[in-house]
Amino acid sequence: MVKKLTKILLAFMLLTAVEVARELHFFHVARYTVTSRKLTGIKGKKIIFLSDLHNYCYGRENEPLFRAIAKEKPDLILIGGDMLLRKDESSYGHTVKFLSRLPSICPVYHANGNHEQKMKERPKKYKRSFGDYKRRLEKAGVRFLENESVTVKWGESRVRITGLEIPLRGYERRARNRLRKADIEAKIGTSKDDYEILMAHHPAHIRAYRDWGADLILSGHYHGGVARIPGIGGVVAPDFMLFPEFSGGCYQVGDAVAVVSKGLGVHSVAVRLLNPAEVVVIELE
Repeated sequence: MVKKLTKILLAFMLLTAVEVARELHFFHVARYTVTSRKLTGIKGKKIIFLSDLHNYCYGRENEPLFRAIAKEKPDLILIGGDMLLRKDESSYGHTVKFLSRLPSICPVYHANGNHEQKMKERPKKYKRSFGDYKRRLEKAGVRFLENESVTVKWGESRVRITGLEIPLRGYERRARNRLRKADIEAKIGTSKDDYEILMAHHPAHIRAYRDWGADLILSGHYHGGVARIPGIGGVVAPDFMLFPEFSGGCYQVGDAVAVVSKGLGVHSVAVRLLNPAEVVVIELE
C-alpha cells in the first residue's frame, strides 16, 4: 500500500512539474465584454491590457506575443505596469524593443507598477534607470500616465484613462484596505462624468478605486495567485496572503467592473499552475 501511494505521489509530482514547465512557456488570450450606460454610440471598441511581463520573453524578441496582439486589431493598448524587473541583473533591453513596436498597432498608454515606481522614486538604489526606460519608450510613441489622465472621444462618449501610482506603502501587507478615496484624490484629483478607466496596479485596493469613481478598473500584480484552484481562484499573493479576493479575472464591484490580469511573466517564484499567462482583451459596448 505504501509503495502504491508513493508511486501515485511521484506521478502527481511529475505531472505537476511538467504542467508548470509548459505554462511557463505559453500564454493565452482572455476575453471580457464590459457594458456601461455611459458608453453611448460605442460598440466593439477593443482594448488590449498587458501587465506584469517582468522582462519575460516568448520566443525571439517576443514575436509570438506581438503577433497575438496585432491579430486582435485593438483600438487601444493599455499597459498596467511591472513590465520590467527592478533587479540590476535583469536587462530590460528586449522588453523595450517589444513595447516600442506596439505604437505601430494603435495608441499605447503605460501606467507604472511597483517595480517601475520603485526605480523611479529610489534611483540611487538601482543601477538600471527608469528614466532611460521611459525615454526610450516615449521616443517610440508610448505615452506614460503617472498620476495623469488622457481623454479620448469614441462615438458620443468621452473616455478618460488614468494611470494611478499609489503610495509605495500601499503595497505593504499591513496597508491592505487602508487606501481611501481621499488618498487617490490627492494623487489624481476627483473623477469626472466621463467613462473612467483607472489603471491601478495593486488589486487589494479595488473598493477604494470604485469609491473614487472608476467605471473600469485595470489591475495586475498578483500574477493570478501563482497557482489556481478551479472554483476558488488564486492561492497566494506576492505579499504571501493566501487566497486573495481579486487574484485574476473579471469582477463586478458595485457599479464598477474590475479586470485583474494574471500577468505575462514571473519573478522570484517561477511557478504557474493551472494559471496560464495572458493577454487580456476587453470589448467595450
